[in-house]
Amino acid sequence: MLKSKNGMKDGLLNSVKAGPPALLELSSKITALVVDDNTLNQTIHHRLLDNLGIQNQVVGNGKEAVDVHCSGKNFDLILMDMDMPVMNGIEATRKLRTMGIRSLIAGVSARSTEKEKQEFIEAGLDDYQEKPLTTTKLASILHKVKKDG
Repeated sequence: MLKSKNGMKDGLLNSVKAGPPALLELSSKITALVVDDNTLNQTIHHRLLDNLGIQNQVVGNGKEAVDVHCSGKNFDLILMDMDMPVMNGIEATRKLRTMGIRSLIAGVSARSTEKEKQEFIEAGLDDYQEKPLTTTKLASILHKVKKDG
């Protein structure tokens, strides 16, 4: 069993495996940015994407996501957490949309109050999934990337 950074055993990390062949085919050539301040969530999301053959980069807050795009990088998919220090997901999504970023932005958050969820969606999300992100939820997002791409 894998251990998280704080030494705790984590069955979630153990369950992150490659997806079905159809999903692997769907995900080829897609690039993704993981935006989350929690290292365990970063690891889970990174591994889910990696196991599907999706090249991905991880940053720890919304400002870092904006900075990566300012440096000229582009991604097909952005997995955006809502609650982060420095710049939260709502602010970062608004900023990225203002900058003309057309990547599919999927909000991935443990927060589920309707008001917060609605504010996040209105900031410019294309999709919203509650944590924990699973292969099934990721497949739903990836199908939208392929339709838009």
